[in-house]
Amino acid sequence: MTIGILGAGQLGRMLALAGVPHGHGFRFLDPAQDPPAAAVGHHIRADYTDPAGLGEFARGLDVVTFEFENVPVEAVEALAQRVPVFPPAPALRIGQDRLLEKTLFRELGLSVHPFAAADSDEGVSAAIDTVGLPAIAKTRRLGYDGKGQKVLRTRADAASAWRDLGERPLLIESLVPFRAEVSVLGVRGRDGAMCVYPLVENVHRGGILHTSIAPAPVATPTMQALAAGHVRRLMERLNYVGVLAVEFFVVGDDLLANEMAPRVHNSGHWTIEGSVTSQFENHLRAVCGLPLGDPSPRGHSLMLNLVGHAPDATGWLGTPGAHLHLYGKAARPGRKIGHVTLVNESPWILADITALEQRVPRS
Repeated sequence: MTIGILGAGQLGRMLALAGVPHGHGFRFLDPAQDPPAAAVGHHIRADYTDPAGLGEFARGLDVVTFEFENVPVEAVEALAQRVPVFPPAPALRIGQDRLLEKTLFRELGLSVHPFAAADSDEGVSAAIDTVGLPAIAKTRRLGYDGKGQKVLRTRADAASAWRDLGERPLLIESLVPFRAEVSVLGVRGRDGAMCVYPLVENVHRGGILHTSIAPAPVATPTMQALAAGHVRRLMERLNYVGVLAVEFFVVGDDLLANEMAPRVHNSGHWTIEGSVTSQFENHLRAVCGLPLGDPSPRGHSLMLNLVGHAPDATGWLGTPGAHLHLYGKAARPGRKIGHVTLVNESPWILADITALEQRVPRS
């Protein structure tokens, strides 16, 4: 099949790397000059809403998908008139808006933080009256990797939140203490078949995912069943096709749904070496109408993001069991330029991360 991907970043690159062995060809639409995925497929440089670019992109494709959730919904809807597009546009629309996400979670019976919308200075104050302090203000759209957020601990913080976050529609959530952050990946095929990966425990630094451990050390069988039920209900409601990631906070024995991502996800990168079928291969199987693969883990995986600096490739490649992935991106502060996955027979613990980072210095 010839598969079109909106976006040509590292996720598009990894999708293509998973699909080429199956005989798929790839075409990418992305306005960037030299994006990471250009090395593994045909890159059309155009804006996502450019009619000529969309027409050239769509010509001869068997199916279209996207690698990030900030693709304009209008582009997805226009392409869907010409070629099958998965995940569907309604799922993308919800995934772009934190208020719509939280509302859907609550409708489906998922536990969520107390939350309220705010569209003005006065709206922020009213939302604080509803959810209390401390709280966190988030832009409803376009926030990622800790961007577009502000912690509100006092009324003074709340008073400046509307201005500090760009005078854009906000979601105000109560700040609830939690034991851990976890995520789950579900996959649904065009025939409605579904599978779910093990819960992953995630550690963030500076709002950016730093480490993922799979299966999650904090997870219990009951917690895994709860997460699997949540992601299955979401996929069924959305008539979803492809990989869907859902992030949770562990509070007591419950999971509070935080966000969803209608795409392959950073916390699933461990699956390339750490599971029988990677999230990237399973996403392609789903959107192409092929049977889903086995999501079972091969062992215990530890994934480390390489953020802001070039890694010592020799050091990592000299580490037993390490798998280095570089995305072809120039290093700069806060930018994900690659990741390393280590698969082990024994469970990983958080203390292992510091030992590994000290052992393998920056270039």
